[in-house]
Amino acid sequence: MTTVAGPAVETAERPVTNEYSIGRARARRRKQGAAALRTGIQAAIIVVWCLLPFYWMVVIGFRDSSYTFDPNPLPIHLTFANYISAFDTANGNYLGLALLNSFGICTVVTIVALVVGISASYCLARLNFPGKGLIMGFILGASMFPGVALLTPLFAMFSQLGWSGQYQVLIIPYIAGALPLTVYTLNSFFREMPWDLEEAARIDGCTPAQAFRIVILPLAAPAVFTTAILAFIASWNEYLLVSVLGNTQIQTVTYAIAQFTGSIPHVQPYTTIMAAGTIVTIPLIILVLVFQRRIVAGLTAGGVKG
Repeated sequence: MTTVAGPAVETAERPVTNEYSIGRARARRRKQGAAALRTGIQAAIIVVWCLLPFYWMVVIGFRDSSYTFDPNPLPIHLTFANYISAFDTANGNYLGLALLNSFGICTVVTIVALVVGISASYCLARLNFPGKGLIMGFILGASMFPGVALLTPLFAMFSQLGWSGQYQVLIIPYIAGALPLTVYTLNSFFREMPWDLEEAARIDGCTPAQAFRIVILPLAAPAVFTTAILAFIASWNEYLLVSVLGNTQIQTVTYAIAQFTGSIPHVQPYTTIMAAGTIVTIPLIILVLVFQRRIVAGLTAGGVKG
């Protein structure tokens, strides 16, 4: 009786087990599908929320000035006159000069901030010396200091030096603003880098400078690229300092757009401003799209130990 009943019970239970496993698999697939759908909906909402202002800026930039306040969200009454007017110096719009100034100033600021920031962050991360924590605290404190409180001292200092209207009145404060970001970002990356890499290079005969240049710096390339792009964008978008320390000769894009005038007195040329805003935003978008992989790699570098 026992030998006959055993297989009968096993045969009867097998279909139930298989149906239970199939049901669990289907339920798991439904949950995964629902989670993927929620993620897709949330991502779509975020993308639309972030891109909607840029889309509206592009639409207004191509719209005829007679229809500036038309609430229609579709691109209608299109014209290129606004982009031509943005570069028209007859109306006092010096966007071309401002673009050259911004590229030059931001490039110099980024290079100097990287050279100084890489050295400083590496020393703070690798070397042990008295007051290291205090120095890092001062660096972070400098980044939190309100820029508006520095305007009057900077203006007075540069006026006494006779630098008014020269490029260094913007480059020096911009470097001071970019350095804390550079040092803080790279310092966290260098701290997570294993010491074994440098020790291996030293055993192979490298000096400390050669070990840093040949081994450490190439591995830090993602973080360096990320820091460079962030410093460049921060300098590109700065307005407060240039609005006080700048003039027509050294104006950047943010200052130039704020000074735009139209053909009608006392009327803001909104369509021309939107066209100029589109032109100014495009280089940043191209920069981020070209280096997006390095940006992501740099932002996630050092986030996981080992």
